[in-house]
Amino acid sequence: MEQETHPAIELSGINKSFGPVQANKDIDLVIKPGTIHGIIGENGAGKSTLMSILYGFYQADSGWIKMKGEKVTIPDSQSAISQGIGMVHQHFMLVDNFTVLENIILGAEGGNILNSAMGRARGELLRLEEEYGLKVDPDALIEELPVGLQQRVEILKALYRGAEILILDEPTGVLTPAEADHLFRILKQLKAQGKTVLLITHKLREIMAITDEVSVMRRGEMVATRQTAQTSPEELAELMVGRRVLLQVEKQPAQPGDVKLDVSNVTVRDSRGVNMVKSVSLQVRAGEIVGIAGVAGNGQSELLQAIAGMRGIQSGTISLDGKPLEFDPAKLRNRGLAHVPEDRHHEGLVLPFEENENAVLGYHGDDKFVSGPFLQIDAMRADAVEKIEKYDIRPPNPRLKTANFSGGNQQKIVLAREMERDPVVLLIGQPTRGVDVGAIEFIHRRIIEMRDAGKAVLLVSVELDEIRSLADRVLVMFDGHVVGERSPETSESELGLLMAGVSEETAA
Repeated sequence: MEQETHPAIELSGINKSFGPVQANKDIDLVIKPGTIHGIIGENGAGKSTLMSILYGFYQADSGWIKMKGEKVTIPDSQSAISQGIGMVHQHFMLVDNFTVLENIILGAEGGNILNSAMGRARGELLRLEEEYGLKVDPDALIEELPVGLQQRVEILKALYRGAEILILDEPTGVLTPAEADHLFRILKQLKAQGKTVLLITHKLREIMAITDEVSVMRRGEMVATRQTAQTSPEELAELMVGRRVLLQVEKQPAQPGDVKLDVSNVTVRDSRGVNMVKSVSLQVRAGEIVGIAGVAGNGQSELLQAIAGMRGIQSGTISLDGKPLEFDPAKLRNRGLAHVPEDRHHEGLVLPFEENENAVLGYHGDDKFVSGPFLQIDAMRADAVEKIEKYDIRPPNPRLKTANFSGGNQQKIVLAREMERDPVVLLIGQPTRGVDVGAIEFIHRRIIEMRDAGKAVLLVSVELDEIRSLADRVLVMFDGHVVGERSPETSESELGLLMAGVSEETAA
């Protein structure tokens, strides 16, 4: 009985540096057995490094780890698995053209005769499915499963390997609200069966909904651990950032003006020739934010690319400020269409370029930046310094390679470049993807300021809280169609049903 009183995991004095950067500083952490323990912090706070040490990806420079009161060494992930630690990564580690069962046993076949191993695994998989409510077809191909079921496979894979401690890294980033709720039910079932769950997330709502305790990291240090029932989102946000953070966007009612963006019966194909946008119509007026909600992969990305002139359309029309839209991003920029793309690394920035070069990318042909055939480097750097100050980009160095900025500051570089053009229409895809809570507050405030300055803003986000907080009108996309329009006050469950393809009448 004495053994049961030991923590499931105890970390003491954990330090880890990468060159001059100290990612973890004297970390102490105690995880009680049979609990759901949240770990939160801004980007770069050291959460993932700490979990990577626990899972054997990295070795700590100093400090020790105990499991059930005994000191352990975890030199690699195989050792972590053998000691009962499983990890469900943010980006699933599954082989798409293998079945569920094949993925479950991959690397843990256990025997020379594969058929007998498969037979034993099938029986064990059915037992785990039954015990934890993780139903999934063992013979289904991974590529044919929705992301919610793929995540179940990852959890089953960890349980099949004997995990008593399960680490989940940002597990709801690709889920609908209903899928997220189902995941929470699964985690509660795991806890009821005596498993210990470590949940890494930046979503304070999830922390409050599911965890028993929560630990907060800031700049590599563990700054607080709280009983979840005795804290609040406001306190946790302040602990994460080191100052008071406004979690709710404060805004006045919209004052919509003339239609600035008109999309009529537009159909768009992806690179495979599949229709991803199917006869979509929408309008955005000056002085309003129209939000498009939906699970990733339902046509929002292709629609945004088509409006930005990056992708052709098969049928329909798009008008900008009353005139037909050309499918040429450079011409559209000159007409007042600004675009913050969903994928800043591949579509918004050239990472090896200096900050000042990215700060004018796409607008570098402006008279103020060129003289004859030559770029005016001093003018570019002076422009960058102004944007760095106005958008609080850190570090404030226009000569630094863009790859060396954090995700939140890279996003601010793109936002500054597009917003400072005084556009007629602003397209924004996933404005706060991979961005920490302090930068989220700043970005949301700037988007509202653009609306209040009379800009027409079309916002695409998979974060339902973000859509409801920013948008004046919410359109929901499913399977390439706009399946409903709602006010931002609409309940999350109703919007979630629309996102899942349930009819408007049923959702209402």
